[in-house]
Amino acid sequence: MADTSGTIDLAALDGWMREFARLVAENRDELTRLDSAIGDADHGINMDRGMTAAVSALDAATPAGAAGMFKKVGMTLVSTTGGASGPLYGTLFLRFGTAAGEVGELTAATFATALRAGLDGVVQRGKAELGDKTMVDALAPAVDALDAGLAADTSLGAALAAAQAAADAGRDATIPMLARKGRASYLGERSIGHQDPGATSVALLVTAAATVLGTPGQR
Repeated sequence: MADTSGTIDLAALDGWMREFARLVAENRDELTRLDSAIGDADHGINMDRGMTAAVSALDAATPAGAAGMFKKVGMTLVSTTGGASGPLYGTLFLRFGTAAGEVGELTAATFATALRAGLDGVVQRGKAELGDKTMVDALAPAVDALDAGLAADTSLGAALAAAQAAADAGRDATIPMLARKGRASYLGERSIGHQDPGATSVALLVTAAATVLGTPGQR
């Protein structure tokens, strides 16, 4: 687990992925319902399949470092998750792992740097920007809030709580947006009024981080 100084070990990172998988499974039907309005009606199904496979991959062999762990998760998502979610989430975790390095624990600052590298990978892969009604609309505010919290010398738990709030707000902000990327963009103005499923699953990812990686007193 994360200690009071904000150090995150491999067990905590593994727990983060498992909690994300649990939240995706718990919200599978809701994610699919959201996607049925503006997508292919499979986001929840795809993400649940991918994260279930990722947890199984972690069960099969314990990686020696963060880079190996997130390479395993990322490559599993790319190979098992359909639609755009596999490549985008796969890129997020692959970039995260590369930035984190093959180490046994991360400082809070390194975690934040790695998460921003993941965001940059998603932006590059999906060609999306803030306001396009995609997962970026939840991920970018969360990363910014995490950086701001750590820069202000708050605890990792408090910074992650701020990131969670920012991700949730970013998710909700997609409802009135006009989709400019992905399948939803084909609907034009009919995409307005619907919450983006990708932003919703990202909010679950950040919630999982706040729950598992935050210090005990800050959860």
